[in-house]
Amino acid sequence: MRIDELTMQLNEPSTYLKNLYHFIDYHPLTVGSDSYVMDAISLMNQKRPKTVPSTSLNSSANYTNSDLQETSYVLVIESGHLLGIFTERDLVRLAASKIDFADLKITEVMTQPVITLKISHFQDIFTILSLFHQHQIRHLPILNDSEQLIGIVTMTSLLPALNPMETLCSLQALIQQSCSLSAWCDEAIPTIQDQQTEVTLYSGMAEDITDRQQSELAVKDSEEFYRFVVTAMSEGIILQQADGKIITCNASAERILGLSREQIIERTIDDQRWLAIREDGSPFPSEEYPAMVTLRTGQPCANVILGIYKPNGQLAWISLNTQPLHRENETVPYAVVTSFADISERQAALQERQQAEQKIREQAALLEIATDAIYVRDLHSEILFWNQGAERLYGWSKQEAIGRNAQELLYTETLVHLNEQAFNVVTQIGVWQGELQKVTKYGQEIIVESRWTLMRDAAGEAKSILIVDTDITQKKQLEEQFFRAQRLESLGTLAGGIAHDLNNILTPILAAAQILKIKLPNEQERSPTVEGASSQYLLEILENNAKRGAGLVKQVLSFARGFKGERITVQLKHLITDIILIGKQTFPKSIEFISSFPEELWAVCGDVTQLHQVLMNLVVNARDAMPDGGTINITAENIFIDETYSSMVLEAKVGNYIKVTVADTGVGMSAEILDRIFEPFFTTKDIGAGTGLGLSTVLGIIKSHGGFVTVSSKVGQGSKFKLFLPAIPAIPDLPTQEIETPPGNGELILIVDDEAPIREIAKMILEDHNYNTLIAANGIEAIALYAQNKHRINVVLMDMMMPEMDGVTAIRTLRKMNSHVRIIATSGINVTETLAQAAIVGVQQVLSKPFTAQELLNTLHHVLQG
Repeated sequence: MRIDELTMQLNEPSTYLKNLYHFIDYHPLTVGSDSYVMDAISLMNQKRPKTVPSTSLNSSANYTNSDLQETSYVLVIESGHLLGIFTERDLVRLAASKIDFADLKITEVMTQPVITLKISHFQDIFTILSLFHQHQIRHLPILNDSEQLIGIVTMTSLLPALNPMETLCSLQALIQQSCSLSAWCDEAIPTIQDQQTEVTLYSGMAEDITDRQQSELAVKDSEEFYRFVVTAMSEGIILQQADGKIITCNASAERILGLSREQIIERTIDDQRWLAIREDGSPFPSEEYPAMVTLRTGQPCANVILGIYKPNGQLAWISLNTQPLHRENETVPYAVVTSFADISERQAALQERQQAEQKIREQAALLEIATDAIYVRDLHSEILFWNQGAERLYGWSKQEAIGRNAQELLYTETLVHLNEQAFNVVTQIGVWQGELQKVTKYGQEIIVESRWTLMRDAAGEAKSILIVDTDITQKKQLEEQFFRAQRLESLGTLAGGIAHDLNNILTPILAAAQILKIKLPNEQERSPTVEGASSQYLLEILENNAKRGAGLVKQVLSFARGFKGERITVQLKHLITDIILIGKQTFPKSIEFISSFPEELWAVCGDVTQLHQVLMNLVVNARDAMPDGGTINITAENIFIDETYSSMVLEAKVGNYIKVTVADTGVGMSAEILDRIFEPFFTTKDIGAGTGLGLSTVLGIIKSHGGFVTVSSKVGQGSKFKLFLPAIPAIPDLPTQEIETPPGNGELILIVDDEAPIREIAKMILEDHNYNTLIAANGIEAIALYAQNKHRINVVLMDMMMPEMDGVTAIRTLRKMNSHVRIIATSGINVTETLAQAAIVGVQQVLSKPFTAQELLNTLHHVLQG
């Protein structure tokens, strides 16, 4: 090789530095300014060729997986002008901020302004390296003089221009050439000597070595250039011999590995001090190190990722590439060059991104499994998101709901104003919470507790509304039932007070009528006319109506306060007869009653008042079902339920029953209504016409008596209710005779009551039957009289409800004065409550108001004899 030839090659820029056009990516990943962050992430995840052809990304070239890689950036452009850049660093920062970026625009999070380079300002590769180092960036967009985007230079695309293998190979060749040049100066110069052997003349040939010296300087400059480039590279470079010994490395290798140059060179490539792991955390065997594989196979390795522990214990993730070095006509490499980049930051970003994606997936899964209806609508009411809870609550599938107008989908015309009110509030203050009435796909109106939250974009502008709906329809129904129950309880309290007063009024009327019947002579026989009626007949009418009034008061207390009457043997045929009689007297004449039951009908053990209420509720419902008239048929029969029937009806048991059937010819009921008739507060009547408690009360009473109810009905064909009550043998009806109560023997009775008529009538009854009496208007007077006459008083007749001092307090005081005092308590309210109070204070008997003269005398006689 001639000197001028060598000099020419060394002085060519292409030998040491490729043209800028060779490593510009002319097809960078770009998105428009209206794109979303998720679009950019999807593009970055798509693998593309490592080296993009200068023609087009859409060329038909085939690439293997090793030729493809993910992209770490996306450029945001508008009309060819660069607006910003979004890189993996931005993604990591965004994920760490915990911002929900599902609907985030790319312009809200991109990096701007962007460091760029005009192609006309390019001088050499150090221009780019300087910008990368100065601004700590890895992506440099290239623009033309019109500020239009041409392409991008990245650290990845720059690596081919600074190929470490080519660099080191060039260095090696330059060194060898330098040595050959210096050998030209080793030739001896011949001399001419005289007789005395002194040199008198030099012979030889002179040569101009200016070009050679310039070549030598060029070699040195090139060597320095390549050494500088290798040193300046951010990737680590290691050169190893065939025996695995490391010859040299650059400064980046020291930084990445955390070792000094001396520490690296003293190791071999398979040294056990290299602690490496795979991406899954498992150990990376030394025989599988890329350099060992290349030395063994003679083939390069690319993009091998492993983790290596530094001496301080820190784990660094690196991506390695190896290139074998061959001598001419040799297949076995004599050395291998390993280049590696620190990708710890990228791995951390990848892990952060994976964690963010996993978090998004978990949040999406939570939204899907939530029982509440969760959906998102935009400011124009278009539904953007619809979870499974919304599908279950409203009946609309996700495909049916998304894109639809929420106002049209979930509200009727009468309920739209509620949606508008909530929208106005949430757009003003950002949140709203309240109850809304909505409608399902099937037209059913429901009540939801709705929570609205205004969603904003990164610029703070209102974007959409997140809505969470909880179905509280059943809760509201229960609340309504509770309020009704409270009203009934208040009604019961009011009824108790009224009943007490009514009983106090009825007590003297009833007792006076009985006394008058005894005192007035029987003037004449009963007459069908009032003018000819005897006083005995009139008094009997008075007594019967007073008893009837007392019975009505007792029924009011029974229903309003849950009074549980005494269980006695009940002849249902008498009860049915009474119900039919009441119906004929009070129902419209267009309604006809028919009844049928055998004379030997069995009896039941039950509460007369409650069973009366059951039959009355059924005939009233039958009447309401026949607004134009019809027939009510009440029948009763004795039946035996065997095992076959009891196995088909859950509530039935084997044994004797009385079956009472109440049938009507009314409008009937549909199957949907029939399924709900026994629900509390369910009614088909107009508001104010029914409470919805009738049939639920019927069912509760029958079940409490050990029976069960069946019902059948068809629209337009009437309804039929069948009551099954456990039967007991009937007691034959016997004529009753009044039992004469024996008179007293002058015993002294203390009568205590705040009602003067009751005190007077009780005094008259007792004194007419040979008793002596003392009278007190309240508890304080009673205590004073008893203190004066406690040795003479035999029995105290004490009213339990009095002003100033009630009966319970007075009885306790009397007990302290005489623990053996005999007391009869009287009460015009719930006897069950009075019995409970009496048991506490030790009362012998309780007499319910209004009482008859015979009931008073019998009770008094019983206490005196006891």
